[in-house]
Amino acid sequence: MKSVDAMGLSCPEPVIMAKRALKDSPDGIEIKVDNVASRENVSRYLEAMGLKVSVEERRGEWRITGRR
Repeated sequence: MKSVDAMGLSCPEPVIMAKRALKDSPDGIEIKVDNVASRENVSRYLEAMGLKVSVEERRGEWRITGRR
């Protein structure tokens, strides 16, 4: 599973990074974001790609995991 750090970036950049990471790791990725819009957009994108999505919050940052 590939890990992506999208901290400090605003959309659409985290979604683009998730898309690129899925090409390298089609079975799943983990991506860290630090704003609500990115959390929602990345989660929605991963679900649209057919992955099961889980979101974990830690001190103002979110770790989004998408797995097949």
